[in-house]
Amino acid sequence: MVSNADSKKKFPKRELNWPKVLFYIHLNVLGLYGLFVLFTNTFFLTILFTFVLSGFGALGVTAGSHRLWAHQTYTANKALKIFLMICQTLVGQGSIYNWVRLHRLHHKKFGTPEDPLYSGKDFFSAHVRAQLENLSPEQEKDLEEIDMKDLEEDKIVMFQKRWYWLLFLVCQVLLPINSPLEYWGDSVPAALFVAFSLRYLITLNIAWLVNSAHFIWALNSNFKPSDSNSIFIITKTYWPQYHYLLPCDYQTGEFGDYGADLTTIWIRIFAAMGNATNLKTITSEAVRVGLTNAVETDGDVVECIKSAAAVKQGELPNDHYLNASKFM
Repeated sequence: MVSNADSKKKFPKRELNWPKVLFYIHLNVLGLYGLFVLFTNTFFLTILFTFVLSGFGALGVTAGSHRLWAHQTYTANKALKIFLMICQTLVGQGSIYNWVRLHRLHHKKFGTPEDPLYSGKDFFSAHVRAQLENLSPEQEKDLEEIDMKDLEEDKIVMFQKRWYWLLFLVCQVLLPINSPLEYWGDSVPAALFVAFSLRYLITLNIAWLVNSAHFIWALNSNFKPSDSNSIFIITKTYWPQYHYLLPCDYQTGEFGDYGADLTTIWIRIFAAMGNATNLKTITSEAVRVGLTNAVETDGDVVECIKSAAAVKQGELPNDHYLNASKFM
């Protein structure tokens, strides 16, 4: 996914953000200690509470920040937006507005040295190093040029942006720490190191995978199954490449197979409840028509597929998500 020309370019020089470095070192130490506390001094209810909150946090990033706000793959009513906003706050990764802006720049510069999330380098750089460094001056300039008018018109997103640190304190700190102590009498170590530190570590890594997992799950011409034992635990697909070419599909393959992963299932549940509408997808027929048009007109393949998908989208029934396999 990275051209030979791009691979020879130098990555912009970036400075480490030392407060972040120290914070993440402490979080990893406390989170790993939380694993010990989890197995030795934690009520089952606290364990369940921890993983439920982690699941909500993952949903806030994947179905919220990513599929709803970054790529506009479906429309959510006010109640669902508030719910996903709270879930996203549980991750502690910054506001929706800032997350989306960086992710859109990541898509725009994907596979090039200018990508602030190191999509053209390696998994460690994308997953860890990018979180610990300040952007270069050029990347800061690119970030300012990202179109964010749609989110600036979203009152819920802008409310969270304005009051983020207060919401962070309530949702990310007080809720997980106070609940085990106040409501079912668990110990202070269980609340601090399991419900807070371990959960925070889990949700952050899940959120970071949105921008780094393509190094793990994406098939490419250099991958040889015979050279890696990963084939026994990881199913590699071309879904990451599809997503970076055509991100306007509500169906994902982030945590499962395309169209059958947890995020997609939750979006369909929201739709069945009447909270999500206008679920956008790209059918096989749209791809065939788009490719045919690209060949016949010598047009850009991606733009031709997008145009065909827009036409085919209008022909789909509103409840196409109930029988998604029929419209793939």
